[in-house]
Parts: sequence; C-alpha cells; structure tokens
Amino acid sequence: MEQSEVLKRVIGILTEAGDYRRRIEEDGEQGRDIGTGMVTALLNETMPRIEIPADATPQEMAALVAREVGGAISQLVAAFSLAYVALAHVHDSGAQDMSSADVLQDLALRAEEFNGDGPEPSAD
Repeated sequence: MEQSEVLKRVIGILTEAGDYRRRIEEDGEQGRDIGTGMVTALLNETMPRIEIPADATPQEMAALVAREVGGAISQLVAAFSLAYVALAHVHDSGAQDMSSADVLQDLALRAEEFNGDGPEPSAD
C-alpha cells in the first residue's frame, strides 16, 4: 500500500475518533468501539501475508516475520507520527483559528506529497 494511502486511512481513523469524542461531550453517547472496523481493515490491508515453511526453525520464523512485517509497521508508525506532528505544531503555535479537524483535512489534501521518507520537495 502506498504511504499516501496509509496516511489517508490514518487520518480517517483520527477524524472518526475526534467525532466520537465530540459526540460523547455533546450527547453523552457511549458504548460503541471507535474506529475498530477501520483499524482492523487498515491492519489487514497493510500487513503482509507470510508463508512460513514447515521445516523453519524458530529463529528462521522470527527473522522472516521481522523482515516481512517491519516495512508495514514502519509505514503505520510514519503515518501516525506525521499526523501527530502536524497536530502538535498547530497546538504549540497557539493558533486559535484552526481546529484539529482542519489540520487533519489539510494533511489529507496534501497526502499525495508524502513518500515513505516524508514530504517531497514542493514544486513551487
């Protein structure tokens, strides 16, 4: 899965979590798992299928799993980290005119700019 797609999915999860928090504050609505389906779907789509040979030793299995799963975990951590940094930057700047939803929406609109290593230089 492309890093920009992972980022968009992470933004969707964070947006849904924010909406859920607002509903609780406004209506006291509770009892529903926030984003569980979205999180499960993201994990199912990003985690690779691993075939382990029947004769693999425990060390070989561990090495295979680490090698195969490491990239997917890196993608997820990078996407959540980028969203966190964007939100923290606006918070730390004291900007009163931009909500967390605005920050996430802006990040989603710019998601195509991001590779596995971060933003590409802009073409301005």
